[in-house]
Amino acid sequence: MENIALCPGTYDPITEGHRDVINRSARVFDKVIVAVSKSNRKKPVYSLAQRVEFAKTVFKDTGNVEVISFDGLMIDIAAKLHVNVIVKGLRAISDFENEFQMAQINKKLNPEIETMFLVTNPLYAYLSSSAVKEVASFNGCISGLVPKEIEADIVEKFKK
Repeated sequence: MENIALCPGTYDPITEGHRDVINRSARVFDKVIVAVSKSNRKKPVYSLAQRVEFAKTVFKDTGNVEVISFDGLMIDIAAKLHVNVIVKGLRAISDFENEFQMAQINKKLNPEIETMFLVTNPLYAYLSSSAVKEVASFNGCISGLVPKEIEADIVEKFKK
């Protein structure tokens, strides 16, 4: 049986921190599915199609990473895709509180699927998609915050 992990997120936009967690997951699991959420709770700057395209561009050369989009409950998508583990990155204690609650709900909804937390690489502990958008909106330098493959697209979106 293939050991498959799901790395869900809004990825608005995908950051170097996201890439780090996904690449580390790809070294542990046979297959990693990056699941880009439509996200009804958040108001993404980028369309779902653009966020998926960003992720596909970033992971195009990573053989065991697949990118999909989804709408609805993450745990339902995980079950449909025969995922063993949901991988979530943690930057701080505040991330843990929210992710822990979600993991407990997911465990109730489907006890067969585990949640694994990966602690962020200290290089990216400060990094979030919100921070990238804030810096980009003021024409600040986002080099090193987002993958080079999509940096120009992000800069272009926020040009004033």
